[in-house]
Amino acid sequence: MKLLNYINGEHIAPSAGNYLDLINPAEGKVYGQAPASTGEDVELAITAAKEAFLAWSNTPASERSAILHRIAGLIEANLEDLAQAESLDNGKPVKLATKVDIPRAASNFRFFAEAITQYATKAHDMQGLNAINYTTRDPLGVVVCISPWNLPLYLFTWKIAPALAAGNTVVAKPSEVTPLTAYKLSELCKEAGLPAGVLNIIHGYGHEIGDALTSHDHVKAVTFTGSTAVGKRIASITAPLFKKVSLEMGGKNPNIIFADCDYENTLSTTLQSSFANQGQICLCGSRILVESSIYEQFKADFVAKTQGLVVGHPSNSSSNLGAIVSKQHYDKILACIDLALAEGGQILAGGKAGHVDGYPNGYYIQPTIIEGLDMQCKTNQEEIFGPVVTIMPFVTEAEAIELANATQYGLSSTVWTQDISRAHRVAKGLQAGIVWINTWLLRDLRTPFGGVKHSGVGREGGEEALRFFTEPKNVCIKY
Repeated sequence: MKLLNYINGEHIAPSAGNYLDLINPAEGKVYGQAPASTGEDVELAITAAKEAFLAWSNTPASERSAILHRIAGLIEANLEDLAQAESLDNGKPVKLATKVDIPRAASNFRFFAEAITQYATKAHDMQGLNAINYTTRDPLGVVVCISPWNLPLYLFTWKIAPALAAGNTVVAKPSEVTPLTAYKLSELCKEAGLPAGVLNIIHGYGHEIGDALTSHDHVKAVTFTGSTAVGKRIASITAPLFKKVSLEMGGKNPNIIFADCDYENTLSTTLQSSFANQGQICLCGSRILVESSIYEQFKADFVAKTQGLVVGHPSNSSSNLGAIVSKQHYDKILACIDLALAEGGQILAGGKAGHVDGYPNGYYIQPTIIEGLDMQCKTNQEEIFGPVVTIMPFVTEAEAIELANATQYGLSSTVWTQDISRAHRVAKGLQAGIVWINTWLLRDLRTPFGGVKHSGVGREGGEEALRFFTEPKNVCIKY
């Protein structure tokens, strides 16, 4: 299988003729190749997007909406094929991709297809001065969307859909680790009748084409999801060029469990929020903070449930965890576990590579729980992004908030309590862009998504996304 770039409505080979290998992480085998694009390919894609902008930005919102709805319909019609592709590329269980990733990709297009038809301009009457102001929201032009490998199509469409809905043209780069569903999306966009040049998808290494994408004169905005280190690099490039930028980066999210929680619901949801998608979700709760009066009971029950999880091939319906996305990331996670031991941590569950019969070269890791670490150690401060969590007790509400806030990150938090006053107090005290009370990953696409501190700049989702991808223009008329 050899993927191609999608530029100006056509699938074309990379200009330099170079390709990179694609690895099936469940088996540790090469399954295909993707373009290793260069600056020349970036130039072609941005030129195509620039030339398509005038016509697309002047296309009525109702027509743009209809095209996005057609794309959503094609994603739904190809659910099984896309889920299998996502699992092959990423290592996640097929059942997870079928239930979550691909349906959400379709929902992203449907949501913004509807939202753009309801996105209104504003008018302000200057009473007594015989004047009126109206404010329009105009598309920016060419925008760059860079997405990560953990939720490949889910997050790829989360950026592309609002950009297209608002009337921008897009140059998008999926992760070089998981490009397959982005390539398949380009085929569906062509089938849906998306005009040539409106969406361009190029593949390759971020360190080779990232600077060319983010620094180009014709690019008006950059939206990125990925590591904090890369986000800093993008910010350093775009800031002096006065480009709009949205950065969704790392997380070290606390899961705060009070003694008055709905115990069984808390236990089962904490298992999910710790290890879903092999812990490779930016919103996973990697620091579990439990009120001391129930700490020992919760720890014992949580360890028992974790030890019952099945690490297996992603195609197996009984697998709770699949493979880690790449050998590089697999090695990093195992090194983080070794570091936790060196820092004085005790392994309560897991802590080792997983072994799946028939797939000795697959990148599997057991779900891991670590106890006995203080909040200032690297294990509790740095994002691991794998099936690894720490657990520790707290005594007071104030201590729980202090521990929760004691990292450079501030993406999400989860709070478990039946005390409504406490829920509001803790939510107010947490330094996070998202706070879930008695639930996890319950998303409303109308709400703003993003973090504070080193977790990000800007917000995605709902009206926030449409505001990011448009520029306000005020017109004042005296009559």
